[in-house]
Amino acid sequence: MSDRENFLAWVRTELYEAEVALHNGDAAPRGALWSRTEPVSVLGAWRSAVGREEIALFTGLAKTFSDCTSYVFELRACDVSGDTAYTVGLEHTSASVDGQCRTYTLRATQVYRREDGAWRVAHRHADTVTS
Repeated sequence: MSDRENFLAWVRTELYEAEVALHNGDAAPRGALWSRTEPVSVLGAWRSAVGREEIALFTGLAKTFSDCTSYVFELRACDVSGDTAYTVGLEHTSASVDGQCRTYTLRATQVYRREDGAWRVAHRHADTVTS
């Protein structure tokens, strides 16, 4: 498999599973996939952070989610160049947010870097799609 194919396999398995876990209230898998190296940043639809220490925001964010009934990542674009990659797509989610059933779509762009042979998320930007 090519570097791009290997990266996409990781996006469709480990990264996907971490997002489903987050939407079921478990931040640990998402946190485990984030870069160990600065800089890291999140410009989130609901919360933002800069720096490894602030990435703990995932724990608080996960506490707002439960009962994920659907999570679909609609990949629109991606590329891999050496130890850097990116994805652009739409995240379609149905889950309980603060005890209320919600269905929403986020536009999400993520930047990744390979560290010790493993892909890690270095930056995430997401916002809510509005009509």
